[in-house]
Amino acid sequence: MIWVSFMANLGYRQAMSIQVALLRGVNVGGHAVLPMAELRSILKGLGAKDVHTYIQSGNAVFRGALEETRICDAIEAEKGFRPRVMLMPFENFEAVVDSNPLAQASENPKTLHLFFLASPSLVDESVLIAAKGEEEQFVLTERALYLHTPKLLSGSKLAERLEQLLGVPATGRNLRTAQKIRELGHSI
Repeated sequence: MIWVSFMANLGYRQAMSIQVALLRGVNVGGHAVLPMAELRSILKGLGAKDVHTYIQSGNAVFRGALEETRICDAIEAEKGFRPRVMLMPFENFEAVVDSNPLAQASENPKTLHLFFLASPSLVDESVLIAAKGEEEQFVLTERALYLHTPKLLSGSKLAERLEQLLGVPATGRNLRTAQKIRELGHSI
């Protein structure tokens, strides 16, 4: 009986999809403070399994079927603020990381940023070209905008206006962080 129960649980675990949650605007400058242990607890309270987080900027990988609104509601109820949450299947996240067209542009993964898009942007790329800095390079795809910023993100002319220009919600992670999140997904 124990073996049957174990196998049933294993099948259930394998059937649950892996999700990536990217929170925006948490733990920045002492505002919207959300320790990752509390984020893990909130996600588990919503039914997520195998919850892992990476660094304090709000990156979580877990098994389960949660909705962005439920995560936002739970954080607001627990912490008193409502962060923006972008939730995506792990396969989609991994495809963006693996499809990086600017991988050769930068030896430093902190100068290459992946902006995950909530939906495809209809922006004319000429608008982005006009807004970018002289040394910046970008590639816009259906799921992401890849941005190489040799002077780091703080020196980017495009990044400061990116979401406004794209016309869709977006959240960015540097390549190193995106790779670590992908590793977490493979460890579940």
